[in-house]
Amino acid sequence: MRSLRVSLLAALLSLFFSQISLAQSDAASVTEQQDKALEQHIEQLDAPLYSPFIERYLLDEVKTLRMDLERKHRELAEEVVDRELAAADKAVSYATDTVTYFFYLIAGASSVLVLIGWNSLREIKEKVHSVANAQVADLVDEYEKRLRVIESQLKKETAHIQNNREEISLTQELHSLWLRASQEVTPAAKILIYDHILELRPEDIEALTYKADAALDQGEPQWAINLCQQALGRDPENGHALYQMACALTAVNKFDEAARYFLLAVEQSDAYREELQHDEALAGLKDHPQLADI
Repeated sequence: MRSLRVSLLAALLSLFFSQISLAQSDAASVTEQQDKALEQHIEQLDAPLYSPFIERYLLDEVKTLRMDLERKHRELAEEVVDRELAAADKAVSYATDTVTYFFYLIAGASSVLVLIGWNSLREIKEKVHSVANAQVADLVDEYEKRLRVIESQLKKETAHIQNNREEISLTQELHSLWLRASQEVTPAAKILIYDHILELRPEDIEALTYKADAALDQGEPQWAINLCQQALGRDPENGHALYQMACALTAVNKFDEAARYFLLAVEQSDAYREELQHDEALAGLKDHPQLADI
């Protein structure tokens, strides 16, 4: 009878954990489908999103998605903890009842044994108590281990939530800096803002290329070339960096090398083709032989 109860308890716990795993996998599948749909929508855009208002809208949507994801993680963790604690409470209660019934059975059997003369009632009682205490201790140890695992998972989720909050705060600050840069008139003021962006996110290639553009407007073509080299060192196929390099090299009369970089920029984005006729920084390349087809 005791083995049957233990088997039933194990089956219930196994079913409970399998339901939790299924819920977590369904949540992960829904999140993955949403990410794929968002990526597909972004790939189908016909023109870049340069409007600050559109960028603000997208950032708000990303913030909302991250907050929803954070709330879902927290709710799932709370639900898992509640179910684990409920299962632990039921299991301990069930084990206690089982031990009690087992004690009564042993007590009855010991009374018969005393009458027969095999052992005294005190010795049987002590043995029953020792066995019961050992079983209860094993159950308590097992559920303490499970609770420690749950506590570790909660700590990981808390750290993940904190990282998301910091990333959202950084994104908002960077967005405000880009808006300020778009409103500035002088190249020097723009360069100060781009330097601040690079302090917050040193790997931002876009900030390097726009800083090179501002340096070129300020009459510093060599500085612009150095900035473009840094950007291309991180991403050799960055179209904006290639285009700015072509403009900077044109300013120092290195027309052959400038034409080569301009052709590489056109390979990355055909939109740069029209800039050859409109951008004054490329005026020296209009009649270059390498650009005759363009």
